[in-house]
Order: sequence, then C-alpha cells, then structure tokens
Amino acid sequence: MSSREQLQQAKRIIVKVGTSTLNYATGKLNIEKIELLVRELSDLANQGREIILVSSGAVGAGLERMKMKERPKTIPEKQALAAVGQGILMHLYEKLFAEYGQTVAQVLLTKENSRQYSQFINSRNALLTLLNMGVIPIINENDAVAVDELKIGDNDTLSATVATLVDADTLIILSDIDGLYTANPAKDKNARLLDEVTHITAEIEKMAGGAGTSMGTGGMSTKIKAAKIAVNSGTTMVIASGAQRNILRRLLSGEVLGTIFPAKEVHLKRRKSWLAFGKPISGDIIIDEGCKKAVLAGSSLLAVGVKAVSGNFDIGNTVRIITEDGSEIARGSVNYSSVAIQTIKGHHTSEFKTLLVNANYPLSEEVVHRDNMVIMI
Repeated sequence: MSSREQLQQAKRIIVKVGTSTLNYATGKLNIEKIELLVRELSDLANQGREIILVSSGAVGAGLERMKMKERPKTIPEKQALAAVGQGILMHLYEKLFAEYGQTVAQVLLTKENSRQYSQFINSRNALLTLLNMGVIPIINENDAVAVDELKIGDNDTLSATVATLVDADTLIILSDIDGLYTANPAKDKNARLLDEVTHITAEIEKMAGGAGTSMGTGGMSTKIKAAKIAVNSGTTMVIASGAQRNILRRLLSGEVLGTIFPAKEVHLKRRKSWLAFGKPISGDIIIDEGCKKAVLAGSSLLAVGVKAVSGNFDIGNTVRIITEDGSEIARGSVNYSSVAIQTIKGHHTSEFKTLLVNANYPLSEEVVHRDNMVIMI
C-alpha cells in the first residue's frame, strides 16, 4: 500500500494551520477560511476520526484588535498580543465548531510540558482523554507566559511534538505554499514540487528556505524539522496549501497533493520518543565513519569513535550524534559532560581512569548507551 493510500485509513490526525492561512495580508482574520477549515474538521470528526487542531493566529488576532500593523519585535509585546488574541481566536473556534455539533477544548503548551517525563505523560494522558470523550483539542503554545528557554519556538515543531505525544497516524501542515520544492519557486522557474520525501537528507534540509511571511514565524526549514520529528515517531506528515478548497478531504481520500513524508515503520517506545523529541538538544557529538556503522548496527556510542564535540552540556543531557558531513544519525542522553568528552574522545575505555583522574562519578564504558539512544535515519 502506498503512503498516499495509507492516508485514507488515518484515524488520529493532527492538523496544523499557520498564520498565513488564517489571516489576510492586512493581518486581520480570514473568517471565510476559518469557517471552511472548521467545516472540514467537523466532517472528519463525524467520520469517526480523532482530530487535533494546532492553530496559529493568536498574535495576529491580537494585532487586529489592538489595531497594530506590524508584528512586534519584543517578547513582552508578543506575549501581550497573544494574551489578547488567544481569547478572540478561541471564541471564534468555539462558536463555529458548535454550529457543526462539535465540542472543543483549549490546550496551551510550553516546552516545560515535555522536558520532564512526568509532564510529558500527563500531557499525553490529558489529550488522549479529550479524544476519547469526542472533543477536538485546539492547541497553541502558551505565548503569554513562555520565555525563550521554555518556548517550543514555532507551531510546526509544536504540531510534530503533539503528534509524538499522542501517537498520531498523520500530521497535515497547511501553509501558504504547495509543499517542498527543489528550489524557491518565487526565484527559480525550474523549481519542482516534490511529491514524496522518503528520507530527510542533508540535501533535503538545504532545500528548505528561511523565514516565513511577515505575519508568521515559520518557514520551510521549520516544516522539515517537524517532518524529522514526525516520521521518526511513526507519524506520516504532509505539507500542503491551505488555500486549496477541501484540501483535507482530498488529501485523506488519497489525492496527490503537497509533499508527503512517510512514517518510519516502527513506533518508538514512549520513553525513547520523549528522549528524542521531548528533551531540548544541548549539543552535538561528531563521530567518524566506523563509529557511524557501529551505532547504526545497534552498538552504543564509544569515545574511540568521537571526533569532536559542539556545545556545552552535562551528564544526562540530550545531544545530536552527527557524522563529519553534518548528517544527524541519532540522538541520545550522554554519560559524560562536553568537557569530559573533549578529554576522552578518540581514546579507549581502558584509558578513562588516567584521563579523568578527578572525576567524582562512576566512569561508564559508553559515551551514550544504546538504550538511551534513538536512531534518526
């Protein structure tokens, strides 16, 4: 069965809609688009599918109410506008969904909800309970209170994090672009839309551009980041244009639209899912080719294969494990700090006692144990 055909069987679906889809260029809410979106989501719910909506637009709605023309630069201003706009947005969703017989719930998340495993599980249980009750959760980041170090950062990443939380079958990101192109279609007439991306390589990541619209915060790069999270959590992801009529119904009937990123076959165990995508990334460990082969074959990461370290991190932090060409192959929780790894890199375990004479903790054989590692390719 093709990945497109599998979309027809999707039961638990996350739909992320961006500011550019919800708002006019003026910054004001596009009521017609929102109403059409609500109608489609309600119809999907009536089919027996479980729906979660990750919605941008709170800051945009606040901009409109406060009669401001540009998105502010400072965090306090953004938080104030989010506080004003979130209530406006939810009132509109509540009213429109009620017209189609659907009950909705507002859920505001921050990175802190996934940093601690207990909070990760509590967030998961709350969302699953809402779905079991037939409620459509409407999720946004808690912009009004989150500071930079607690922010997930963008709603593309947020939607993929939610997909990880609830073991979603499908994540659909509706944007102002048709999907992933081989180049910027606004600048290159030969740019080609990619129908399917089976592996997110360094080349694919380079295709992703930078910033989004003046009203939004995301761009294609954040969507590729979201795709990496989603597919490695067992969720198929699609990027498609929110401007196309009946886009959700057409996608879920198997029509070839947008760019699809098929899920990896095996779902991660819950703790590994949290390890890979719940905890913040604190740094990178660069490894040689022999170490790469060993890790991909199921081995732990040993110091002898480490070439370099990037970032400052402590024992227990999560790091990316990357090759010398910059490709990420795994993530894991380290047994040593970045300072200690700088000392033992390239050395065998038998040399650790001599190299780390002042260590006041048990010396592990592995820099990252395979049980605390998630393969990302």
